[in-house]
Amino acid sequence: MRTATMRLRPGLVVLAFLVVSSGLGTWARAGEPPDPAAVERGRKALLERSFLNAEWSDAAYKTASKYWNEVAPDPESDPEGYARAFATRYGFHPAPFPNDGLPMGLKRGVKADGVTKGMQVDCLVCHGGSIGGQSYVGLPNTQIDYAGFFPDLFRADGHRLPLLPFILNTARGTTNAGMMSIVLMSMRNPDLSIRTFPLAMGSNLPELDAPPWWVLKYKTTMYYDGRTPSASVRSIMQFLLAEKSAAQFRDLEPAFTDIHAYIRSLEAPRYPFPIDAPSAERGRAVFEKSCAECHGTYGRTVDYPNEVVPLDVVGTDPARIEGLSDRSVAHYNETWFAENHPVEIGGERGYQAPPLVGIWASAPYLHNGSVPTLRALLDSPRRPRRYLRPPSTDFEHYDQRDVGWKAVEFPEGGPLPRQPRRLFDASRYGLGNGGHTFGDKLDEAQRTDLIEYLKTL
Repeated sequence: MRTATMRLRPGLVVLAFLVVSSGLGTWARAGEPPDPAAVERGRKALLERSFLNAEWSDAAYKTASKYWNEVAPDPESDPEGYARAFATRYGFHPAPFPNDGLPMGLKRGVKADGVTKGMQVDCLVCHGGSIGGQSYVGLPNTQIDYAGFFPDLFRADGHRLPLLPFILNTARGTTNAGMMSIVLMSMRNPDLSIRTFPLAMGSNLPELDAPPWWVLKYKTTMYYDGRTPSASVRSIMQFLLAEKSAAQFRDLEPAFTDIHAYIRSLEAPRYPFPIDAPSAERGRAVFEKSCAECHGTYGRTVDYPNEVVPLDVVGTDPARIEGLSDRSVAHYNETWFAENHPVEIGGERGYQAPPLVGIWASAPYLHNGSVPTLRALLDSPRRPRRYLRPPSTDFEHYDQRDVGWKAVEFPEGGPLPRQPRRLFDASRYGLGNGGHTFGDKLDEAQRTDLIEYLKTL
């Protein structure tokens, strides 16, 4: 009899890794820089190695365009043109490393039969993004369209999309990897043997935006709730629950220790446009008075306080915090994953105020990506309830004044846009854009100076 685990295809399950929460100056109090040899091993493991069997055949990749309702380049006579069209269609970005002609986020490999060649998504499907035509490992992918990609690829390969017990994403760039992780864990016993029937976990997590990887080096705890030690390597291995046994997890831990080191070595890209230095210096004073208590201070060193702000203080959408049950955490803590780094149970609930290095590049803002620009983040009445995420990450869609993505507001009651999954709707579960009203007390000049300063981080 097939167990419950087999109903979740690895092509979807790999997303469980994407809950990893997540340079300037020197390292913060979270620890010393990782060993360069480990960093290089981790880079090669992440960028060159496939840890799961291929999900889709090469033929599926080449024939997915028959579901596009538009003319596509021929994959045989124009493979580069087809690859660009494929990436644009589904929200992938060019790989800034050799990747067998595939965009970042896809990896070639073989299927479970050990013979049939194909491809699989990897962790860069969410944590490999681009801005201004430049791709970066660790930059959130704010373009990815899972709701279009997965059905097309499964159909092109002659399969139906597996039925998921939760919403994976409703808007381009969001992912519900947290819920995927909980579902996977519910199908394992504490010793990681496979269950016939899943445990009832009582969790209901929403889709979110991925955080940038380059902030992990500054943190002592990770994920949006700040309840898991950032030194935990095993927590970033959860996506392997689709296939691996307990023994295989142990064998792979050294490789993921190196990948963890590589993630901690990543640096944020620098702001590429001119900065008004006098305005930025005034903004530093505003920041240190209004923001530093939670987000830290920045200069030659980063002094990051690792502050978890209670829900009743920050006021942002509570679904990510309230949707995670103690039962889910307790079960995780009984497994090998938490043996050395258990997740905190109990205590005051809230969101971890993130380090702000590279904040200019990581729009949209808040944990759920509900706010398109820094100016809207710092002036809550400006926030659109419904807006279109940009059609690409080219700088023509970037707002240098407000810092973030130019947002086309889309009023309620009107027809859906031509590309409906570009629509971000803050009325959906977990996607509320309220809270974090700390910038509302600033006047417009202070707000402008503060934004200018944030460009320098």
